[in-house]
Amino acid sequence: MASDQQSQEARVLHVLSFDVEEHFQVSAFWSDARRQQWDRLESRVEQNTLRLSDLLAYAETKATFFVLGWVAERHPGLIKALAKQGHEIASHGYGHELVSNQTESEFRDDVRRSKCILEELTGKMVFGYRAPSFSITDRTPWALPILVEEGYLYDSSIYARFQPSKKVGMQTCAQEIMTTAGPIFEIALPTANLCGIQLPTPGGGYFRLLPYSASRMFLRQFEKTGTQFVMYLHPWEIDPDQPRMEGSVISKLRHYLNLERTEQRLQYLLRDFAFAPVADAIQPIRDMCQARVQGGAAPCAVFG
Repeated sequence: MASDQQSQEARVLHVLSFDVEEHFQVSAFWSDARRQQWDRLESRVEQNTLRLSDLLAYAETKATFFVLGWVAERHPGLIKALAKQGHEIASHGYGHELVSNQTESEFRDDVRRSKCILEELTGKMVFGYRAPSFSITDRTPWALPILVEEGYLYDSSIYARFQPSKKVGMQTCAQEIMTTAGPIFEIALPTANLCGIQLPTPGGGYFRLLPYSASRMFLRQFEKTGTQFVMYLHPWEIDPDQPRMEGSVISKLRHYLNLERTEQRLQYLLRDFAFAPVADAIQPIRDMCQARVQGGAAPCAVFG
């Protein structure tokens, strides 16, 4: 019994996050025509996200929910419920526009609008941001300074897939970046180093593509080095009955593969590993968030 307790205490506290968006908003199926249909398509985000919150409650686990402002406007009760349950609410932007497709002014308006919507609903400060499809890249050097200026303390948008290992955040979960507007922490998505190239590890589509045994192996490897793993999923990934959309063969394969297995795999993941929201799991971010609140910072009152 004592050894079991020590094993539990020695577990690495990983980060669990969900990008809250509708099944029809994913970039793989993006088109201007479909964007005009969003309000007429079947909404499934609330039922799927509530299902996730039930799974988390059963496992006594909290997570970070990166929420689209567009979704929050249409499902305010969902966002309030997540916050009341103790989950961290963070921003996924407003309209799921790729950062690389926006101007600096459009990006600023997008992240400001989303932050204010979420803060007005929850009455709490929003400190984190994740770009749609991890679209902060070398083409958008202005993005991180804008996030700092708009009051964000951390970003989780840089995913160095198939990139040289010198890219940001591969050795540690969190890395402080000094921008022209001040510091911001980058919460990097995990990759594995193979001959100097960073390869994706389970999360999102890779969690569905690979067997659960592979995901468990990757996380065990992270734990052996004491490194935190950043896990991300979407509510639509536990919904095998969602309406099918037209798109390329590759897009349909990536989006619909193994949807019927994701929920059970998530249950295994919650059983085998310990998770928490970004603002709780990562010490420097937790300290900064607490300092910001104690310093008298208030949520956005009005979005103009």
